[in-house]
Amino acid sequence: MAAIANAGRAGLDLVSGPMTTSRPSARQLIERLTDPGSFVSWDAVPKHGPIEEPYAAELTAAAEKSGADEAVLTGEATVGGHRVALVVSEFGFLAGSIGRATADRIVAAVERATAAGLPLLGLPASGGTRMQEGTPAFVRMAGIAAAAAAHRAAGLPYLVFLRHPTTGGVMASWASLGHVTIAEPGALVGFLGPKVYRALEGEDFPADVQTSENLHRHGIVDAVGTVDDFRDVVRRVLGVLRAAPRPGAGPALPEPVAPDAWDAITRTRQAGRPGVRELLEHAASEVVALHGSGVGETAPGLVLALTVLAGAPCVVVGHDRSYAEASGPEALRVAARGMRLAAELRLPLVTVVDTRGAALSVEAEEGALAGHIARSITDLVTLPTPTLCLLLGEGTGGGALALLPADRVLATEHAWLSPLPPEGASVIRHGDTSYAAAMARAQRVGVFALRDAGIVDRIVPEDTDPATFCRAVGAVLAEELAALGPVDLAARARRFLGAPVALTALSAG
Repeated sequence: MAAIANAGRAGLDLVSGPMTTSRPSARQLIERLTDPGSFVSWDAVPKHGPIEEPYAAELTAAAEKSGADEAVLTGEATVGGHRVALVVSEFGFLAGSIGRATADRIVAAVERATAAGLPLLGLPASGGTRMQEGTPAFVRMAGIAAAAAAHRAAGLPYLVFLRHPTTGGVMASWASLGHVTIAEPGALVGFLGPKVYRALEGEDFPADVQTSENLHRHGIVDAVGTVDDFRDVVRRVLGVLRAAPRPGAGPALPEPVAPDAWDAITRTRQAGRPGVRELLEHAASEVVALHGSGVGETAPGLVLALTVLAGAPCVVVGHDRSYAEASGPEALRVAARGMRLAAELRLPLVTVVDTRGAALSVEAEEGALAGHIARSITDLVTLPTPTLCLLLGEGTGGGALALLPADRVLATEHAWLSPLPPEGASVIRHGDTSYAAAMARAQRVGVFALRDAGIVDRIVPEDTDPATFCRAVGAVLAEELAALGPVDLAARARRFLGAPVALTALSAG
């Protein structure tokens, strides 16, 4: 499977599984996915209305061939003890195509799941809408998408398993709206039907574009795996969402002493300093790593995960210090996905700042990097869920500011925040980099000065052992998560106006 695995550096990387070799029926999939004997059908006899004889004969033949009365089966079951609702395509029934009765069945199931407060699992496999019914069937995709959107708006998770093949209007509606999406190995997955393209354009569509693996490479799906892998993902995601924070004070920590600003900067730049991946490895009991922006981009320098810290469920969005491009446009679009997840799943958001700064390139400028930073800031300031920011190490420029605004800001004792690298500030003020250390001290980049200015709320002492360091930070994060109160957007915005500070020191040389 493209493993959405437990915490750790290897566990946050996704790899492909074996090629699909069979197409199980909807009932066989339900049996493999759900706990034994737990499935209860929600399906009523489909109402097709007046139809002409040739189409009626096709429906009868499809039912006899597939053993199903329509192109989807719906119902409820448990997966790993978690109660869920299911919508499962039956490809053997007219290639899983969606007619009006099919759409009615899907919408009824999604609305019932929403009313019952159930997570929704979608397992599509379809060539799209049913040509025998034409446009009236086609426009029902909008109704299905609306029902899925209402389910998400109710704060309920929607998890999707894309099967071979999933194309057309199905891919362009309910198949592409999951909070987490897994795709079957080797599956044909895409909007454009290859046969239609060949007929209309007179040539074959390029090979290996509409595959699960290619969609994963482009950040459109989170992982590639089997239905058994999907079962594990469902169990783990729902486990995260149902985790309960444990209020109470964390371990007693020594009071940190303010380091010299330049010494702090050099320490955070050292190789081997723990980053967000090590933090998750040592501090989280569960990590479900997600992949990409969902809209055609990956950003290896930005970690996005559903996480449990000491019983506290949250969404984590953090810079990976191993990557210089951790703060480019693509990374910020992945971060935006994390913010949407936190808002829709009603989870606290934890941002982890540890970046050398926003990407410096032609591609970043043409990709509207400045606009993405602005939107990330405003999204955080207005996010309707509790937020927590951790300054873990380097905090340079707009890349750091894009993940900073939060209800509470924590920092490790050597972390820092600056509008430019001190070398850049030195060039602006003095024409060369030789005043970098002096500029760092004058600009109050260290977290103790930031605490005095009202920007940082709490400073966590550091340990030389990486595992101990990460566990201590994780314990403080968990304590803070458990203590977060109701969202106050006005207070969140006001806090970054800061306390008055003297400005004369900024000219120090």
